[in-house]
Amino acid sequence: MAQYMFLLFDSEEWYDNITAEEWQSTMKLHTAFAEAVEAAGAAIVGGAALERSTTASTVKQCEGAEPLVTDGPFIETKEALGGFYLVEARDLDQALELAKLCPSGNIEVRPVMDTSEEAAPQA
Repeated sequence: MAQYMFLLFDSEEWYDNITAEEWQSTMKLHTAFAEAVEAAGAAIVGGAALERSTTASTVKQCEGAEPLVTDGPFIETKEALGGFYLVEARDLDQALELAKLCPSGNIEVRPVMDTSEEAAPQA
């Protein structure tokens, strides 16, 4: 099975006024998603919710210079990366069908690159 990263992008504004009941309801949606993935014969092999983007730091690598560390992300956007799932699915078609079930506003699905020695290009 191939692995796919589901990157979850949403507005961070919902954190501002969320109640304990709304939080529990949201967590139940994610539990239902995990159950649907398993029922489809796929697997979530990793994942986590992320703290707000305001807690982020960015390290910029500059050739010939020391890396530059700054507070916060550089990207100006209404949605922020709020979490991720690492899903093992049969193929991209199945991964996309599963992403449609994920309770997030915007989900970027990206295949995980095989960096093993066996996958290296042959000369």
